[in-house]
Amino acid sequence: MVSTGRHHGFESLEEQRLLLALDFLRAVDVLAQPFELDFEHEGVRARHTPDFLAVMPGRGGWLFDVRPERLIGPLDALKFAAARHVAETVGWRYSVVAGWRPHVHSVLDFLSSQRRPLQDPMRLQGELLAAVEEAGKLTFGEVVRATRLPVVARAHATHLLWHRKLATDLGSPLNDGSPVWLGASPRGRP
Repeated sequence: MVSTGRHHGFESLEEQRLLLALDFLRAVDVLAQPFELDFEHEGVRARHTPDFLAVMPGRGGWLFDVRPERLIGPLDALKFAAARHVAETVGWRYSVVAGWRPHVHSVLDFLSSQRRPLQDPMRLQGELLAAVEEAGKLTFGEVVRATRLPVVARAHATHLLWHRKLATDLGSPLNDGSPVWLGASPRGRP
């Protein structure tokens, strides 16, 4: 993960997708299988190991379990309730990642292709930011066409989206018609 500067283990493609999303959200740290719960509920003894604990900037801990919705049974629901209780007790957020909207993973995967440091000898990133700053909001296609080298500018626009210098609506698939505006990151900072 670029955000933590470390490799993180995962046991499934669904867990890998969560790690990519956490990288996009700039997790400060991620711990795989951070602890094991051993509990009893109405005579049923159970053990459960949550999948990840992420430390999020400005938000603290966020505990995650990852399980496709179709595989969640009654005992899993009990284990997830126990994990939620523990998380809430210590002031963390808790989520069960049971699936993704179809386009979310492909958009994050695409954006992550430009998450590493990117040299900009032609200063296209400045042109992209200036075009959006001047217009307020453009489509992705309009932003890259506003530069001297639109084909090369696509990689830089993707880089700026990953690093939040530019922003878009991730609720829809990313394409040339997607709206783009200035992001939350200050100019000049990754």
